Amino acid sequence: MHCPFCGANDTKVIDSRLASEGAMVRRRRECTSCNERFTTFETAELVMPRILKNDGRREPFDEHKLRNGIVRALEKRPVDMEQIEEAVARIMKRMRATGEREIPSRDVGDWVMDELRDLDQVAYVRFASVYRSFQDVNAFEEEIERLKKIPTPEVKRMQQSLLPEEE
Repeated sequence: MHCPFCGANDTKVIDSRLASEGAMVRRRRECTSCNERFTTFETAELVMPRILKNDGRREPFDEHKLRNGIVRALEKRPVDMEQIEEAVARIMKRMRATGEREIPSRDVGDWVMDELRDLDQVAYVRFASVYRSFQDVNAFEEEIERLKKIPTPEVKRMQQSLLPEEE
């Protein structure tokens, strides 16, 4: 790894930790020439499925596009970047877990809505309004009523399970 400060070839790893639910390794490095420290993130390079659009086009998966859609929905909402990165990682994990070479964009949109529902209900409704092409106020009202029937993540955590915990 080249030093981003002086360009030297020799850097040493000072500390390594798992990040993003174990999907990344965070490494703290130090340049042996200028002694500056910096952080790198290491992830496994996996082939992501292609996205099958509603009009039949096929596109390569674009992680930045996914992240930007989530960030846009969460604009000015009290959700930090770490939560967003974890949501993106979970969606990508679901995509890989399908084992398919192509995934309909509708599935990806549904997974984004699942994540937003747990992160922030206002962002969920924002995203749903664009994703489902709400035409009037009644569509907003229907979605909000549907959302009210789903327990919040806090309520889910507080409820006792009727089934024994799996180990």
